[in-house]
Amino acid sequence: MPPGIKHLLNAGSGPGSARRIARMVHEQDLKEVRFDIDPGVEPDVVGSILEIETSFEPQSFDVIWSSHVLEHLYAHEIFPTLRQFHRILKLDGFALIMSPDLEAVAHFIVEQGIAAVAYNSPAGPIRPLDMLYGHSRAIEEGHVHMAHRTGFTAERLGNLLLMAGFPTVSVATENFEVCALALMPEADDAAIKKALLESGFNFQEALT
Repeated sequence: MPPGIKHLLNAGSGPGSARRIARMVHEQDLKEVRFDIDPGVEPDVVGSILEIETSFEPQSFDVIWSSHVLEHLYAHEIFPTLRQFHRILKLDGFALIMSPDLEAVAHFIVEQGIAAVAYNSPAGPIRPLDMLYGHSRAIEEGHVHMAHRTGFTAERLGNLLLMAGFPTVSVATENFEVCALALMPEADDAAIKKALLESGFNFQEALT
């Protein structure tokens, strides 16, 4: 990556940009690199997240954003993928990772049932089965890559990131989503959390 320019890797971007942290991207003048396995979504770089370090040099990125991607991998593929995230981040960088919160889904099933609508999204109503196994309508329409092969609670995702080498990890849950902030050793914890708070991400205590 060109020196002097800060880069954000949108890992598993799909067709869009990292809209949820658009304010931070703009304020910190981050150049977004969209990475996806599907050439049809016209990413900047086509490749598999399982082999992401073959596409980028070590310590290439200041930020990795991965929103609702890891649940599409098999359980045994998560740790090596997070290790690759760690290797391509700069020493003062961080990763921000989102996934469905299976603990919240389980509570909803007990209280409301498996067929109840949990919330409405641009893709239509979302039910527990969609969060557990992938968006049913998209899979029915032939997008089989949308199927989920594993899942996360706050505890599981946080512990996997710690195991992958991130010294500081903070996890938050809200609206059926678990969000993890994984900091590299030289990252400015307070400044990063402040910037993310302005984008609606509220991280409190860190795991060690």
